[in-house]
Amino acid sequence: MGKTYALIPVAVLMLSSCNANKGEYDAEGYFETVEVTVSSEANGRILYMDVEEGMPVEAGKVLGCIDTVQLYLNMLQLMKSEESVLNSRPDIDKQLDAMKEQLNTLRHEKERVENLLADGAATRKQMDDIEAEEAVLVKRIDAQESALAKSVASIDAQSSGIAIQIAQVKDRIEKCRIKSPVSGTVLTKYAEEGEFASAGRPLFKVADLSRVYLRVYVTSARLSDIAIGQQVRVWSDYGRGYEKEYPGTIVWISDQSEFTPKNIYTDDERKNLVYAVKIAVENDGLIKLGMYGGVEF
Repeated sequence: MGKTYALIPVAVLMLSSCNANKGEYDAEGYFETVEVTVSSEANGRILYMDVEEGMPVEAGKVLGCIDTVQLYLNMLQLMKSEESVLNSRPDIDKQLDAMKEQLNTLRHEKERVENLLADGAATRKQMDDIEAEEAVLVKRIDAQESALAKSVASIDAQSSGIAIQIAQVKDRIEKCRIKSPVSGTVLTKYAEEGEFASAGRPLFKVADLSRVYLRVYVTSARLSDIAIGQQVRVWSDYGRGYEKEYPGTIVWISDQSEFTPKNIYTDDERKNLVYAVKIAVENDGLIKLGMYGGVEF
């Protein structure tokens, strides 16, 4: 999705009315707003899209959906694979229980032979045989435990890899839900239900019309009179002599000059290079995009 600035030409009658007032303001320009183009993040057929031009939308609310059947089936397949891998994970304790029980039995026998040896009822060879058998069994248990631990680690790694794939599919499914990243009003609708959407294709354009900006141009001589954050008075020109005043705040001043736009008037038209200035205005619903306006610093 991308951001642009909307600027809609006004009627000739409006321009004529504003031209008649030229010189009454410190600067004049047009009202605009920030537009957000909401594009598809997935490929597939649009199952539904509850979007109409002029309707208000809330940020994050689901407004439509792109077909997710194949993604959902893919996710089910991955979940079964993960389940199968986890079922093959060995239980180390259970696998070693028999060998450890055998070792305990052998150690009890060793204690018995030690007692007999102390009483002279057993030979040294019997003791050596038991100690050798014990040492071999301990090594077998250690080797088996190490092999099982490696097997568990390998299976856990496979399971983690599948879990990541499942998370990726879930993310792709989530991106099939059409949402607006900002609250505002739908300006333009580009797609309809039943059409095929591809990633990056624009679906609709939305803008927050409650906060608009008056873009004006000033000469370098006036730059010393203004600053970002400065409170100013803004007038919207509705034509036929009807104007309305609004409080405004300077939110941006261009750091580069440009040639005066054809439809902008400055207090000194001999100055060809001007600086763009954006003034934020809270819209009461009367200000329309492209409407002419003026400002006093």
